[in-house]
Amino acid sequence: MSSSEKNKLIETIGVTVMRWQDATEAFDETVGQLHNLTSADRRCLSFVSLGPQTASAIAKETALTPAAVTALIDRLEVRKLVQRRSDTSDRRKVLVEATDKTRELIRGTYTPIAQAGVKMLASYSVAELTAIGRFVEDALVLQQRMTTRLLERKQKNERPGQ
Repeated sequence: MSSSEKNKLIETIGVTVMRWQDATEAFDETVGQLHNLTSADRRCLSFVSLGPQTASAIAKETALTPAAVTALIDRLEVRKLVQRRSDTSDRRKVLVEATDKTRELIRGTYTPIAQAGVKMLASYSVAELTAIGRFVEDALVLQQRMTTRLLERKQKNERPGQ
């Protein structure tokens, strides 16, 4: 493959990834509309579905202030999508966990796309899956690093006297 062909392939992959990100965002926004959930609500529910989390961990994951996270948790708790409980190892800590209602919401909305994705991936060879896995992991790290860089630039620009 020539350098020009490789550059064209890289460009095509880049455009396709942008379109995939847009499609993922559209899917998530549609889920939000159907279930009356904001972007922060969805991110919080996704995060706590991995296991109980502290409010500070939720704040970091959602990029919200502590006060905004408290309001978010209150709002989701009223809807019975999360519940607070004491940490068994440190009773001073409060953990936020997903409820059965959240698990059902995830099963009803995200499980079908996950199952379709598994079926799609099954059509690839082990070598292709290895390359895809490496790409996705590398792309995730890159996206997180670039997000951190943007947030640092924003914080630097918001400092008084700058």
